[in-house]
Amino acid sequence: QVQLVESGGGLVQAGGSLRLSCAASGLTFSNSAMGWFRQTPGKEREFVARISWSGGSTNYADSVRGRFTISRDNAKNTVYLQMNSLKPEDTAVYYCAASRTSKVFVATSDASWGQGTQVTVSS
Repeated sequence: QVQLVESGGGLVQAGGSLRLSCAASGLTFSNSAMGWFRQTPGKEREFVARISWSGGSTNYADSVRGRFTISRDNAKNTVYLQMNSLKPEDTAVYYCAASRTSKVFVATSDASWGQGTQVTVSS
């Protein structure tokens, strides 16, 4: 089974930055679209960003566009999420996702998930 391990979460003040990393194993990483989702207690898991297998196609949620950047290094089997200008509403558990079916898109219905990393943004 695919294994995804997130790291890089923590506590940061509003306006600060964090870089999340997701190390993948157990899959053909370069053939899988990857993404980041986030979730707060009592709410549905929310799409944040995705990147195609080649890195040539990316997409972002409106709430993070212009502040977050997703990237991948296939040689390292790692996907990143650079988060700048963080806001308190960005506070959530962030999950790395690997598509089981697509080289371009990631959806909750077809993804394998990491265990998550907590991001807390203080006012």
